[in-house]
Amino acid sequence: MTRPDIAGMIAVVERQLPRLSTLQRVLLLTDGSVTILLEAAAGERVDVQTIAQEVVPADAAQADRLACGVGDPVNRRAVNLVGARTGRVFVQAVSFTPLDRLAPGARDDLLAADIPIGRILLQHRMETRRELLEVGVAPAGAALGRTFGVSADAPVLWRRYVIVHDGEPLISIEERFPAAAWADGRPIPARAPAVVVEAPARLHLGLIDLHGGLGRVDGGAGITLAAPTLVLEAEQNDALTVSGGGEEVAARAREAARRVLDRLGVRGGAAIRVRQSIPRHAGLGSGTQTALAAGAAVARLHGAVLTAREIALIVGRGGTSGIGTAAFESGGFVLDGGHSFGPTGEKQEFRPSAASAGVPPAPVSARLPFPDDWQIVLAIPARPPQVGGEREVDLFREHCPVRLDEVRQVCHEVVMRLLPGVAGGDLALFAGAVNALQSLGFKRVEVRLQDPVVRGLIAGLREAGAACAGLSSFGPTVYAVTDGDPAEVVRAAEELLADGGGEIIVTRGRNYGAVF
Repeated sequence: MTRPDIAGMIAVVERQLPRLSTLQRVLLLTDGSVTILLEAAAGERVDVQTIAQEVVPADAAQADRLACGVGDPVNRRAVNLVGARTGRVFVQAVSFTPLDRLAPGARDDLLAADIPIGRILLQHRMETRRELLEVGVAPAGAALGRTFGVSADAPVLWRRYVIVHDGEPLISIEERFPAAAWADGRPIPARAPAVVVEAPARLHLGLIDLHGGLGRVDGGAGITLAAPTLVLEAEQNDALTVSGGGEEVAARAREAARRVLDRLGVRGGAAIRVRQSIPRHAGLGSGTQTALAAGAAVARLHGAVLTAREIALIVGRGGTSGIGTAAFESGGFVLDGGHSFGPTGEKQEFRPSAASAGVPPAPVSARLPFPDDWQIVLAIPARPPQVGGEREVDLFREHCPVRLDEVRQVCHEVVMRLLPGVAGGDLALFAGAVNALQSLGFKRVEVRLQDPVVRGLIAGLREAGAACAGLSSFGPTVYAVTDGDPAEVVRAAEELLADGGGEIIVTRGRNYGAVF
């Protein structure tokens, strides 16, 4: 490899940025760990946040840098190096690694953990050196500008180098950092801190009592899911703005944030960005999690910490089911106790959550950790929702009160099979209750209203070996639970969704709530 003219490259950079600081030069030219340099300069721990990771075919430039063939598989990892205290992004780095050149332990760390590459090499005692290839300066562009908190035309310094091990190129890396950083040897002031919320989806296994004869209604059981999740961030802003997630999600987040700001008496706003959302109108609780996350984010942004129940009441969620609020608050398997019912009760008629504004979320009657070794397969057909809006209100009117004998059967299944099945890790007991509940009470109505594909999924996933399968909320998501290899269940779901399409997610229970 021809030795690059680094002095000439620095001269080119200095024609565009005449006063490079000593620290900027060091960051461009160092042959040591950038992470350690950043920690020394910033006075805080530097963490890695993985943006993307995938195996891709090497293009001509990467093949040349890594001495491999064009099209050979290489692992592409894009990360931000972020200050643990300030949350400021110091550097964005993209690396390319032929995985067959890494020892198994180092390869596992690279693929599975947010660990700086320098630390991975150090932990695995790999003697390496860095060969600098290029340095330069370029405009940030819109995406990188947002990451660094600078304008799109602000200059960004960059460098490319390879890490060499045993005389062979091991990793090709490109790093970029804003030219304004450490211009005089000190980091630029951090942007106003952002609040980031990750909130979980949930399964709703069914409503318990829509008879009301004991003076209470609703009640329900649900499971908090490890995936999918909603990720939302909020920053200080004069006005209230929301971006990302699509029009409907943005509208829900905006309305929830506005209600919380009004309740707190805050005149300012917030800039909210939805980075990742839960499938909408799928029976996974997207609406509740979006509203709770947006409300919690703006509250914390303005110095208030509200409970999930307080936020739910402000934003109008949880008026029938308390499962979504409990999933946000604590996670796990949740049983809620419903609402008082009658002329002086919290509710006077049978209504869904969307039509129960002002009714507080139901109290949690029981919360249990969901067994870690039970896997959950989600089959989400690409079908429009069968029920919603006024039609949902009409269904409650048409099918309630539910017959008392069916409510008693539902209670028997929940108390004597569902709860002890989770508590004791007895999948057969739990599954027996789930399968029985699909043809009892209001869940029977919800299942009957589904597209034939959805009903076919419930039967087909059981036949494929799942211990149980059921409809989450009003669907169309069908869930199946197994404590073995889910491959056959997934294959059955793929076949049943082949004509109309859809999404399949293999996940587990999540025994904690939203993360800030």
